[in-house]
Amino acid sequence: MPEPFPPVEPYAHGLLDVGDGQRIYWETSGSPEGLPALCVHGGPGSGGRRGSRRMFDPDVYRIVLFDQRGCGGSLPHAADPDVGLEHNTTEHLIADMERLREHLGVERWLLYGGSWGSTLILAYAERHPERVAAIVIAGVTLTRHEDIHWLYHGVGRFLPGPWETFRDALPEADRDGDLVAAYNRLLNDPDPAVRQRAVRDWCAWEDAVIAHEALGSPGAYSDRADDALVAFVRICAHYFAHDAWLQEGQLLRDAHRLAGIPGVLIHGRLDLGAPLEAAWELAKVWPDAELRVIDDSGHTGSPAMRDAILEATSRLAGTGW
Repeated sequence: MPEPFPPVEPYAHGLLDVGDGQRIYWETSGSPEGLPALCVHGGPGSGGRRGSRRMFDPDVYRIVLFDQRGCGGSLPHAADPDVGLEHNTTEHLIADMERLREHLGVERWLLYGGSWGSTLILAYAERHPERVAAIVIAGVTLTRHEDIHWLYHGVGRFLPGPWETFRDALPEADRDGDLVAAYNRLLNDPDPAVRQRAVRDWCAWEDAVIAHEALGSPGAYSDRADDALVAFVRICAHYFAHDAWLQEGQLLRDAHRLAGIPGVLIHGRLDLGAPLEAAWELAKVWPDAELRVIDDSGHTGSPAMRDAILEATSRLAGTGW
């Protein structure tokens, strides 16, 4: 089985001014003359996981990581309740990626990510297909309204106890409506105690959805520092309460714009939060993509999913774009 590449440290990093008072953290590692690859993190609001560097051969790739607005090393940080999120939308993030590409002098790059990162990758690639050499996605999400509704309402049929706890933590008047919108209001409440409880209750639900993933990372959502946790939940609720500012079905509708871009879609059959159906539907409308279903993996991965990612990045490097 292939092993992740040894840890590498960045040879360059910085804060890029992207307007609206926002500066996004970026870093590059590996070979300065290598094939550019951009790691696009999930969440939204998780911040870039530095372990992503190890999915790429540092002798072959120029590995670029960045933290999306409001999280990780980007400023201002959304853990501060006084930091507004009005300039933190999918459109802003697409523009940030383009500005970062120009700043780094990259012509075309491979895009790698999963979960929310896959939504952002697809939105960017459909907007700027000429800038994308290849795509590797580990955990396809399309962030349609139906997908959001499934994660915070529908999947509760498999986890009725934790879901009722998630729902009943809301004011009684909000329990029969849009739970995400209700949490979004609580996360911006002037009372810090109300905000903190909403953060804890949201993450308890997210962790319940992945608790069965013994080969992955159970408890992954709560396993972060306090400020990172607040930013993650606040940004998630902000995006999902607005359906990520995407038209319903937009990413599948515009998948024809990905023609000619090789893609590898890697998805866990045991993913309760983001069922395989979305990856299946995407593969049908993107002829240049191959779908690999990992039987023992859920949303947070498994050794077999890791191996599939390493195989994909190694194979695509051979195209030498």
